[in-house]
Amino acid sequence: MILSILAFLFVFTIVVLVHESGHFIAARKTGVKAYEFSIGFPFSPKIATLFRHGETEFTLRLLPLGGFVSFSKDAEEGTAHQFLSEKRWKRFIIASAGSVFNIAFAFIALLAAYLLGRDMGLIDGAAASLKAIETATAGTVKLLFGLFSGRGSLEGLSGPIGIAALAGKAAHGGLAGLVYFTGMLSLSLGILNLLPLPALDGGHILIILIESIKRRPLSIGAYKAISAAGISFLLVLTLIVSYKDILRIFA
Repeated sequence: MILSILAFLFVFTIVVLVHESGHFIAARKTGVKAYEFSIGFPFSPKIATLFRHGETEFTLRLLPLGGFVSFSKDAEEGTAHQFLSEKRWKRFIIASAGSVFNIAFAFIALLAAYLLGRDMGLIDGAAASLKAIETATAGTVKLLFGLFSGRGSLEGLSGPIGIAALAGKAAHGGLAGLVYFTGMLSLSLGILNLLPLPALDGGHILIILIESIKRRPLSIGAYKAISAAGISFLLVLTLIVSYKDILRIFA
């Protein structure tokens, strides 16, 4: 159990840091200021400032799960006002960069796993990595399409508890197994974040597309309401899936 928890925290933190690094680097390259880069759950208290670089404060939050990049000087104000005032093309690049980084990292991790665990050559390993990404992407899209169309179920989804159990098994399987699991988790995070749901990066991209069609920005109030609804939906979904994970584990 302890190994599963530690493996989960280690792997999940790496994958989230990759994702948030994508947002952060994209913001820097497009001239958008990022005021905080945090490791930890967004709504948990800040326990330490690791260092500062320019206007960015790199922090550690109390709950070591997840991470975020803030584009607001005032943490209480949130990022909506300043981020929505940026040009749409900049917001599009920043919103999509996290998933792009996750998918690229997945390819590198899977390639490393094949080189370590299966003693493949570089070309064969790269081909196997691309094939694994193609297969996993198609399977994830099919699962999610079935879920949201009402023809699927939650049985194929895993929450934090289920992922922790899988991480523990991967850790017991050796370095190659853990690296492979890290790559697949990174790929899943990248794909899921592109879903056009509020509070996900895909939701931000959808809002940008709607703004482009309407030729005017979304109001701050509407943006906050949509984000709050999205966060609530994701929390409820996480609780339901985690409950099913517990039932599967003890079954």
